[in-house]
Amino acid sequence: MKILILLFSACLLSAVSPASAQESIIEKLQKEFDSSLSKKDLEIWMKRLSAYPHHLGSSYDMSNALFIDSLFKSFGFDSQTEKFRVLFPTPKTRLLEMISPQKYSAKLFEPPLKEDKTSGQTDEQLPTYNAYSIDGDVTGELVYVNYGIPQDYEILAEHGIDVKGKIVIARYGAAWRGIKPKVAAEHGAIGCIIYSDPKGDGYYQGDVYPKGPFRSEDGVQRGSVIDFPQYCGDPLTPFIAATENAKRLSIKDARTLTKIPVIPISYGDAVHFLSLLEGPVAPDNWKGALPVTYHIGPGKAKVHLKVESNWNMVPLVDVIAKIPGKDYPDEWVIRGNHYDAWVNGAEDPISGQVAMLEEAKMIGKLLKSGWRPKRTIIYCAWDGEEEGLFGSTEWVEKHADELKKKAVAYINSDGNGRGFLQVGGSHSLEHFVNKIADNINDPEMNISVAKRWRSRLIVNGSEEEKRDALNNKDLKIYPLGSGSDYSPFLQHIGVAALNIGYGGEDNGGEYHSIYDSYDHYIRFSDPGFEYGSVLAKTGGHIVLNLAELEILPFNFENFSNTVKNYYNEISKLTDKMRKETEEQNKMLDDSDYVYASDPTKTYIPPEKEELVPFINFAPLQNSIAKLEYSSVNYEKTVKKLNESRIKLSPEQLRRLNEVLLTTEHFLTNEDGLPNRPWYIHEIYAPGYYTGYGVKTLPAVREAIEQRSWKEAENQIEVAARALTRFSGQIDKAAQIINYRINSKN
Repeated sequence: MKILILLFSACLLSAVSPASAQESIIEKLQKEFDSSLSKKDLEIWMKRLSAYPHHLGSSYDMSNALFIDSLFKSFGFDSQTEKFRVLFPTPKTRLLEMISPQKYSAKLFEPPLKEDKTSGQTDEQLPTYNAYSIDGDVTGELVYVNYGIPQDYEILAEHGIDVKGKIVIARYGAAWRGIKPKVAAEHGAIGCIIYSDPKGDGYYQGDVYPKGPFRSEDGVQRGSVIDFPQYCGDPLTPFIAATENAKRLSIKDARTLTKIPVIPISYGDAVHFLSLLEGPVAPDNWKGALPVTYHIGPGKAKVHLKVESNWNMVPLVDVIAKIPGKDYPDEWVIRGNHYDAWVNGAEDPISGQVAMLEEAKMIGKLLKSGWRPKRTIIYCAWDGEEEGLFGSTEWVEKHADELKKKAVAYINSDGNGRGFLQVGGSHSLEHFVNKIADNINDPEMNISVAKRWRSRLIVNGSEEEKRDALNNKDLKIYPLGSGSDYSPFLQHIGVAALNIGYGGEDNGGEYHSIYDSYDHYIRFSDPGFEYGSVLAKTGGHIVLNLAELEILPFNFENFSNTVKNYYNEISKLTDKMRKETEEQNKMLDDSDYVYASDPTKTYIPPEKEELVPFINFAPLQNSIAKLEYSSVNYEKTVKKLNESRIKLSPEQLRRLNEVLLTTEHFLTNEDGLPNRPWYIHEIYAPGYYTGYGVKTLPAVREAIEQRSWKEAENQIEVAARALTRFSGQIDKAAQIINYRINSKN
């Protein structure tokens, strides 16, 4: 450690170290960080944090917050809790019964298993339910709607089936669960049942728990059905922090609650309802793996659904731990993972939380050796993520103005397991995270996690993924939609973000059930905590580099290429829609749909669509061309600086990084996306009808998908202006460097 301290002291003698010397210092830091990572700590902490159910507002949730806070303090961080008060309904009445043609009452219960020690904690467990379903008592005919997404209702219309006044049953998958009751209500349904089909995560995939990892017939996926594509966080305080004295909406005015009652069930319960449906046989891609003929309905099957909740205000506790930066205290590197769960939550989220704690422990060890980071490091343990990203959102809303000025990047993780590195985020950080992955070893294959990631794409990826993996130096990271705590940072205030984790070999049948337990995790998800340790190393290396690199490692060429691809996608989408509309209208004119149908079955052809006009993409094309030029020019300028071995002065370096850390904010539009102003990012957003799933160039893409042609052209202008502003910031960064190079010469 004395060698490290001498190196740090040497650095301080000059304004800025050359890039190679700087990298050498960071490599030594990383080596010291890696040397004492402990898998045993991960196991001890997981057993402690998942010992009891710890949903938002519960006593063990608070106990975990205090425990995490004490750990951060012991690591040497300045740690404190920040408290908010939020709306959290818990179930009071849950009833689902078939009343005709025969009687059946759904069990709505997950039985304890002798092989799973915590599954019997029934007094502390939240029952199986969907949080933020409105209260309701409804009776109606049952209709099967597949995944319950908009395209499924188009198929129903072709069969002449209307869900108005009926209760729908949808299977989990294809979109976030909250989309299913949202779309059902838009089509006039009065209630929604969501079930886990064994084709998705049950016996169709492999042996069920406890023999194997997959969902058993009694397993149920709890979860929030809040409409977070509208806004994240507490439903009663959109745009403002849910502090004790915050001005709140009334419950009836909260836009993100469902419009109809919703309940989740197991496939053991679902088979009794699906087996009694009549009507048309479902299309092949609607069929699951239950031993029944999948009919759509309606018919004699009539059900009664009743849901009531206790609509309580509960405390929410975030743990925020800081190490002030010695050189740039107003540049913040932020790392987060949530700690609340629906029940015991060993995999989701404790596997990610303990890896993050191990990171913080090793950062603390470096701190105690005499090292201080150049930039401020902030570790965040979020509460209330499961309900709708509450903890992160309320904190971001409270500190938004400061974060816009100071946040370098936000690095998120959630659950973790055995398998492959998975990275999503801002594409200005794509090159940076590829370099990190090149230097992390995969414990199963003894190669870099980047090499294993690449091989997976080459073997199992789509044609586009294979081509990119074979031809590009950097692997593409995926764009972020929503579903975890990066959303308020990236999409609400425009802070660059990454989401990291491992998986792909750990399955997922325990998700949001009482069987997401320590016992399940150590048998099936990550035995030995090998990948927990790898996640700690990955997150730690990202944090150390962001905290120590003299010039922030944003690469805009990767971002430029990615945005160009997004433009090509929407341009091709428009051409495809134009051709398909012309063909469909001609087939309707020629009665081809009628003649091709089975006359013994009900079939209603689609209606003729307005022809797709030629949209003016020129503003977007011009802004992307400018972005491409600015991005290439910036990279050339940085390369020239490194090759010249010229040092930026401390003031020049401060101004350069101030420009770089605010670049992402220039991709936002303060007016927000159409009809959902909480989301302000013009490049990445959760889809209005996908939830977790991303929509890139969202305002333009969704206007095209909804055939709103004038709106599409308006949003092209808005997106183009954002990209032009962004390019201007890149040019500013290049000018600062060029000024120094030219003045030196």
